Amino acid sequence: MTEPAAASPPEPGVYEHYKGARYEVLLVARHSETEEEFVVYRQLYGDHGAWVRPLAMFVETVEVEGRAVPRFRRMESTA
Repeated sequence: MTEPAAASPPEPGVYEHYKGARYEVLLVARHSETEEEFVVYRQLYGDHGAWVRPLAMFVETVEVEGRAVPRFRRMESTA
């Protein structure tokens, strides 16, 4: 793993995981005591329960076949 791909929190919308699955980011939440930020998102198929991931982990890059790629990338809107 390498450094974060983005300094700002992701906006609500559809994101693709580097392995191909797609997710909908619902919001960014802040822990009431530690103030750590978390991304709340859900899978676009199957289990539609909400998932939570630390913001730093959501925006980081990962190494795939020797190159750095974002763990999640925002999909272009079709609207």
